[in-house]
Amino acid sequence: QQAAAGYCVYGPQSTLVLTVGEGVAVFTLDRETGSWVLTQEQVRIPEDTKEFAINMSNMRHWAPPVKRYIDECLAGSTGPRGKDFNMRWVASMVADVHRILTRGGVFLYPWDQREPDKPGKLRLMYEANPMAFIVEQAGGAATNGSERILDLKPTKLHERVAVALGSKHEVERIRSYHAEAIQKESL
Repeated sequence: QQAAAGYCVYGPQSTLVLTVGEGVAVFTLDRETGSWVLTQEQVRIPEDTKEFAINMSNMRHWAPPVKRYIDECLAGSTGPRGKDFNMRWVASMVADVHRILTRGGVFLYPWDQREPDKPGKLRLMYEANPMAFIVEQAGGAATNGSERILDLKPTKLHERVAVALGSKHEVERIRSYHAEAIQKESL
């Protein structure tokens, strides 16, 4: 029942990215007038990508589906995906998602074995849900590995969740790797 989501990026220009459920708009601050000017409407994330963002220092702690996905990306054009990927990691979800909105990519902050009882690191209500809403409004997708982020029913304010979001086809691949792993476990 989320009605809106947005974030600001400050730098050489100040940018406000906003959705009210009818696409994504970008506003840029005009410093002379102090007004936010609409500079882009109906932002679209490319469905395919060659970029991913993940904290590689946690690799040894990831679940097999995440490790499989990243290993395939790192294998490049000689691997099973047949294309070279670039890794980008700013360590700021807002900055990484903003880059994905402008040129595509996938952002992952998966569950890991360091805290096995926590389903993830990011907070569902005020980190994952707003970014998932923006990404989906721009034609992307967002999952915790098995479920769409926006379909998760919060049970508490600071509830944590695993996150994979961005270019639709890559997010779907990540979700399918999780589904395959669950299917293998049940056999």
